[in-house]
Amino acid sequence: MDLLGIALTMCLVFFSFCLFCTFLGRKRQNGEPPLITGWIPYVGKTLEFCKNPYKFLNAQKEKYGDIFTVYVAGKYITFIMDPTLYPSVIKHRKQLDFRDFSDQVAPVTFGYPPIRNPKFPGIDEHIHRGYQLLQGDNLSPLTENMMKNLLFLFRQDYLSKEPQWRTEKMYSFCSKIMFEATFMTVFGKSGHTSRHADMASFREKFDKFDAMFPLLIAGIPIKFLGATKKIREDLINIFLPERMAHWKESSEFVKVRAELFEQYELLGSVDKAGSAINESLRLSSASMNIRIAQEDFFLELDKDWSVGVRKGDIIALYPQSMHMDPEIFEDPEIYKFDRFVEGGKEKTNFYKHGQKLKYYWMPFGSGATKCPGRYLAVNEIKQFLSLLLLFFEIEEVPGEAQVKLDNSRAGLGILLPDSDIHFCYRVRNC
Repeated sequence: MDLLGIALTMCLVFFSFCLFCTFLGRKRQNGEPPLITGWIPYVGKTLEFCKNPYKFLNAQKEKYGDIFTVYVAGKYITFIMDPTLYPSVIKHRKQLDFRDFSDQVAPVTFGYPPIRNPKFPGIDEHIHRGYQLLQGDNLSPLTENMMKNLLFLFRQDYLSKEPQWRTEKMYSFCSKIMFEATFMTVFGKSGHTSRHADMASFREKFDKFDAMFPLLIAGIPIKFLGATKKIREDLINIFLPERMAHWKESSEFVKVRAELFEQYELLGSVDKAGSAINESLRLSSASMNIRIAQEDFFLELDKDWSVGVRKGDIIALYPQSMHMDPEIFEDPEIYKFDRFVEGGKEKTNFYKHGQKLKYYWMPFGSGATKCPGRYLAVNEIKQFLSLLLLFFEIEEVPGEAQVKLDNSRAGLGILLPDSDIHFCYRVRNC
């Protein structure tokens, strides 16, 4: 048999296999949302979803309505697209749980054993209790240290130079400063010098691992991702207790976390700066809020509406569709720095179908699984921007191409820019 014959035979076998799997695959039952499966086994609608989740989900919404189930990478995910229904989903904490998902994904991605493990009784509770050290009164010392570290880096690397115009890439400039300042604030400083000598290497390895993060979350074995496993090991070794023991001024959060593992072997006012940051997060966040059904049950969305959900199915909220909804946010594609402030106060009145939304801005997740470091993150951004505008004159570089968002991280948090742009800056004459 020639090569053409072999190829045709393989295609026929594969096509027959796909038809067989489609015939035997899951069928929609009474009371369940519309089921969108695709025809390729395991893959389902993965390719269309990953290409542009926002457009894909909106297209399905137009066709099937506000609730539908999609087969993606071997998982059945039920998407709730109407933000007025979000509270009904979030309140079902008994039937819908995030921890099963994190227990499956995090160990494979980061290389540590599952937290909910008989070998480590109670550690899950201790870890979540430790998140309080990133919020409330505990946020003040973190904010003060972040400001000290930002001032230190600005003075050492930029303010000591002659006040002449310089050009750098904006994303690289910002991320370089924020990475080192945050590292020193949370994990501490070198015990021997004012700065960690290998910070550039830390950041390079972090960026390489972060680029592979979406593939690891998707379930691709790390052995198929080149040097990623070695990079992960190098990053883990950076934070070994014997190495961190020589660091100084670590945050209380890290000290408590280190002691725990050893045992088991905003700038508060609402202003236009806060609104500007909220608007940036609205435009760039694409996190998917995930819960896993713990049992077969009917998910009550309101007094007259419920849908059937099967045990093991994933229930997902995709807030980007809400963030870009013109009924909720006028001209949603346009950046408006004062969108979230009204009459000098935080604006909280946003509506869908004439109903005031309880959840209208969700870059950090929802419910009990909301990002515990969200206040610190926003504080850091405010501090960085304040010092940047205080110390520097900044100008655009003419002719730079418009930056778009990189959708490769869609569903996993903040979308990074797909390219960098140059900008000019010089130290202000004080």
